[in-house]
Amino acid sequence: MVVRLGDVRRIGELDALRGFAVCGIMLVNTWQHAPHTPRTGIDWTVDTLFQSRFYPIFSLLFGIGFVLFQEKAGRWVLLRRLLWLLCFGLVQHTFYQGEVLTDYALYGAAVLLPVSFLEGGIPVLILGVGVLAWAVLEGGGALEIPGLFLIGMALMRLRPPGWLLAPSSVVAATASALLTVFWFVGRDWAYYSTAALAGAAAYAGLFVALVGRAAPLEALGRMALTNYVTGTLVISLTGSLVRQDSTRLTVVAIALVTVLAQLVGSRWWLGRFRYGPLEWVWRCLTWFRWVPNRLRSGRDDNRPLPDPGVP
Repeated sequence: MVVRLGDVRRIGELDALRGFAVCGIMLVNTWQHAPHTPRTGIDWTVDTLFQSRFYPIFSLLFGIGFVLFQEKAGRWVLLRRLLWLLCFGLVQHTFYQGEVLTDYALYGAAVLLPVSFLEGGIPVLILGVGVLAWAVLEGGGALEIPGLFLIGMALMRLRPPGWLLAPSSVVAATASALLTVFWFVGRDWAYYSTAALAGAAAYAGLFVALVGRAAPLEALGRMALTNYVTGTLVISLTGSLVRQDSTRLTVVAIALVTVLAQLVGSRWWLGRFRYGPLEWVWRCLTWFRWVPNRLRSGRDDNRPLPDPGVP
């Protein structure tokens, strides 16, 4: 099953992709707080196959969600939404300094809002690729976020045909493997960053092409903000256990238990409510009014378009 970005009736596939990224983000974020010496097989696996390969998916989806929300609510409502996201990030920063909500809010306001006045998808795509290339040369990391935002916006506007998904994913996977080899040989950080971006594209494309909609992951993705914040809270509370375990098995165990709990909890919650807890608070603050949340019949046949996703 493949998804056409312009088909809002199948937006659940994008929610499922966001949920897939939630799983990877939890593993990587937990691993980043562990000591990496002496080097273990888990270190090698996460560093080579998972590190820096999931937040680009979130960033692309944020750009896509930005267009969807703008079409529904307009730019000024989006600006309010980004300002409240900044507030969430500042609160989260008090217990987790590696949060990215502030980056998403600031880059969204500084980059996506102005560029949204630019007509068409091709100019936005060219700008996004240029910004992303500059970010890779400058060391990557959070600098890649605005370029990925713009590419996501461009993809939503261009709405490429679904048949391109599988072959482009194979090309991206091949490029990621080759660039990873180059990185091992030359230890050039640009190789690593580009390999990670290609890997993210491969993971995203192959997931949508092969899996499509998956109800548990869709629920996880619809509650991405809640799951991201609670995941970082778990990491903060279990940091001492992670730092004391030289095998890195604690990293895998904590990430696995947290994701499983979030999968079960997200499905249970969304069987009773339209929005996740933090998503609901965010929506009420954005609209400056009380937004009904409880489902009357346990169903939500008129679920609105998703908001811009956050990691």
